[in-house]
Amino acid sequence: MITVVGTGTGAPPDADALAGAELVVGGRRHLDAVRLPETAERIVLGPLAPALDVIERYVAKERRVVVLASGDPGFFGIVRVLAERFGAGLLDVRPGVSSVAAAFARLGLAWDDAVVVSAHGRDFRTAVNACRAHPKVAVLTGPGAGPAELGAALARTFGDRVLVVASALGDPARERVERVTPAEAAARDWGTAVSVVLCLDEARAPGAVRTVAGPAVRPAGWALDEAEFAHRDSMITKFEVRALALARLGPRLGDLVWDVGAGSGSVAVECARLGAAVVAVEKTPDGVGRIRANAEAHGVDVAVVHGSAPEVLSGLDDPDAVFVGGGGRELPAVVTACARRARRTVVVAMAALDRVPAARAALTNAGFACDGVLLQSSRLAPLPGDVTRLAATNPVFLLWGVRPPAHTDIEGVAQ
Repeated sequence: MITVVGTGTGAPPDADALAGAELVVGGRRHLDAVRLPETAERIVLGPLAPALDVIERYVAKERRVVVLASGDPGFFGIVRVLAERFGAGLLDVRPGVSSVAAAFARLGLAWDDAVVVSAHGRDFRTAVNACRAHPKVAVLTGPGAGPAELGAALARTFGDRVLVVASALGDPARERVERVTPAEAAARDWGTAVSVVLCLDEARAPGAVRTVAGPAVRPAGWALDEAEFAHRDSMITKFEVRALALARLGPRLGDLVWDVGAGSGSVAVECARLGAAVVAVEKTPDGVGRIRANAEAHGVDVAVVHGSAPEVLSGLDDPDAVFVGGGGRELPAVVTACARRARRTVVVAMAALDRVPAARAALTNAGFACDGVLLQSSRLAPLPGDVTRLAATNPVFLLWGVRPPAHTDIEGVAQ
């Protein structure tokens, strides 16, 4: 039997959890914080694989093993690894209070509507983009992915967030819970005691009582009708075009999407509704106002950058996907700049036939696999006498470029 004991942010483990242990495994601070049996072998966790091998030898001889972990070891913790290696039936898990629960408790906030993301040994961009897209996020930090790095990533376009940095939770002598702006967080050295960082958008009111924990439920539909958005003189990406553009963009939680030449921001808003972080770039002042109004009307956060592409793009973080609307003379330069930066895909919508070859060349020259369609649709429209006709919409060319996956050689080294 392997007893997995959560500690560090709540009461110390019961004495019987450690009684008779022949092998005790944990971080140095966990081992130092409890009284261990004098005869027990101790392993300070570093690389996980060697510790698992030692645990396996003890388990094979039916000797008692105790693993000490932080908070709730089943919450982004060691329970998953142990269950995969030894089977869940061999585990006796005794959870403590998770750092996330403790941090929200210190603030007196409910957290059933929070997004929880781990940046410990994982892609930091996912945590950053979750903080950009959602009003209540808990980030489990790690080396190179702490409050300073998170603050620096948010300060440029999402500087209105509040970061709550919780350090040494559960240690009466060292515990600290501090509220700072992203810029303030970026300017400090936070050391190694940080337990969790909460990222809050306090301008967005908390939702109603929840029945399902986690982020808001994804919308039941997308490609909303144009009437759902404020726009100028029908200058908006039509819903038929938006439907295919969204399918090719694939916006999701953890992604960053650019909407370049955003106009009314309909694509930006739809991507945000699907969970992505979104930056909308628009050169007209009235367009900037419409985008913000549309985002607010749909209850999502879209960062709006006022400026002309491609010049203004240089100050933005690299996106996962980009939608480019409009079709001015600068379109090839804009598509080229976006293709250089996009990690996954670029989608371009154009009404002008003359712009298609240059846009396609910009995508293929950047190494993207390019495809596209001409979208022509006719909508039902009423006529006098209770009859219906088909009213044609303007045709639109939709091109998309997809970055090919990295190739690997026979030894698995990226080329």
